Amino acid sequence: MSPDSKSLFLGLISVIFWSTVATAFKLALQQVGFAQLLAYSSSIATFILLFSLLISKKANLLLKLNSKEIFLSVFIGLLNPFLYYLVLFKAYSILPAQEALSLNYTWAIVLTYFSSIFQKKRISLFSYLSLLISFFGVLIIISKGEIVSLKPSDPLGAFLALFSAIIWGFSWILNVLSKTEDMVRLFLNFFFGSMFSFFYLFYFNQITFLPILSFLPISYVGLFEMGITFLVWNKALKYSSNPAKVNNLIYLSPLLSILFINIILKEPIHTSTIVGLFFILFGIIIQNLFSTKVLKFKV
Repeated sequence: MSPDSKSLFLGLISVIFWSTVATAFKLALQQVGFAQLLAYSSSIATFILLFSLLISKKANLLLKLNSKEIFLSVFIGLLNPFLYYLVLFKAYSILPAQEALSLNYTWAIVLTYFSSIFQKKRISLFSYLSLLISFFGVLIIISKGEIVSLKPSDPLGAFLALFSAIIWGFSWILNVLSKTEDMVRLFLNFFFGSMFSFFYLFYFNQITFLPILSFLPISYVGLFEMGITFLVWNKALKYSSNPAKVNNLIYLSPLLSILFINIILKEPIHTSTIVGLFFILFGIIIQNLFSTKVLKFKV
């Protein structure tokens, strides 16, 4: 198998895993609170990432970090996984999975604008057009097709799902600025993020015994949303001679996610969700087609 074939294969595996996690979020949130899900799943991811550092013989790089790198990882960990997933899980706890998924997917548009700001590049007319198209999709999803009345099923949930996209975009920029080796950086982000998560649980007195049935979906989220899948995705990018082709696989994820939500959660899929998601993805595709530089989805 050629390196590019390996890249596409690993990229598809990553996308399939990520396509199932919206369903896993809802299943886990039926058993535990959103803050508990974050703390325990991020801890599982931290152990997985530490194990990967050990077997790849990169753990010694932790001893070579300077204070600036550590401080940056603390700040990134505060943003993502802690704040990002705290907001996202809260959104999932009060919204139908299909709505939270679709609204959160605006991170791809947010990322473009953050990248333009930090890289000091002029935003093109097509970028503004893509924003309008995707924003129209957001309105369709929030209003369930009744844009004139604009009555979302839950205003707070819709706001949180959209706000999580902003947090993710900003944390992505900081990850790009970081000079720390990818696996080390990812481990540190989750290590500090899980610490913040448990501080949050302790402060709000939410550290309790978990229901036995919750361990499976919590572990699944920790393994396949946060831990293993990030490693597989980064490996796919490194194998590829053209990372843009691998990045394009990401657009399959929300479509597959909708399928899993319908089959496993038995959640009826609204026509407005499909139409709104189409506009969001169409806006993202226009942005990528006419962008002078394709952004690498770095985690």
